[in-house]
Amino acid sequence: MTHASNKVEWCLRKAREEKEQEKKHRGLVKINPDVEEARKHIEKAEHNLRAISYFSVGGFSDWSMSAAFYCIYHCFLAISINLGYESRNQECTIALIKYLKEKEEIEIEDRFISALEIYDEQGRHESNIIEKRELFTYGTTVSADNSEIEKNVQLCKDCLYQTKKIIFK
Repeated sequence: MTHASNKVEWCLRKAREEKEQEKKHRGLVKINPDVEEARKHIEKAEHNLRAISYFSVGGFSDWSMSAAFYCIYHCFLAISINLGYESRNQECTIALIKYLKEKEEIEIEDRFISALEIYDEQGRHESNIIEKRELFTYGTTVSADNSEIEKNVQLCKDCLYQTKKIIFK
C-alpha cells in the first residue's frame, strides 16, 4: 500500500471512530456523490481566485497566498465530494486526491498536489503554496512578489480547468 492509500484508510477510520463517539468527524467519510455540492466548491474556488488579485490590488498581497491555497483546496473538495467523499481535514483531502490519482480514478497534474503538500524539514519546498501561505500568515511579511502572485493565479486557473474536466466530463 502506498503512503496515500494508508493515509486515506487512516482518515476513514478516524472519522468512523469520531462518529461512533458522537463527535463531529475530522477525517473522511464515504457519502453519496453530490455534483451540486461539488459545483458550490468550484464557485468558492473561483471566488478565491478573484480574491488573489483583489488582495494584491488593494495592498494586501500577503493574503493572496491564502486565497491561492484555498482556491486549489476547494477544487480538491469539489473532486472529493463529486466522487463520494466528505472531508474535514486538509491532509486527508490532499491524501485522497493523491490516492485517486494513483488509482487512475482522476487525471490531475502532480503540481497541484505538490502545491498543497506539507513536507518535513529536509524536504521543505519554499516554492509551494502551503509554505508561502504559512510564511505570509504567521510571519511578518506584508507583501508578496507580483511574479509569485501571477504564477499562483495561473496555477489556480489551471487547477480549476482540470477540476471542471473531472467533474463535468
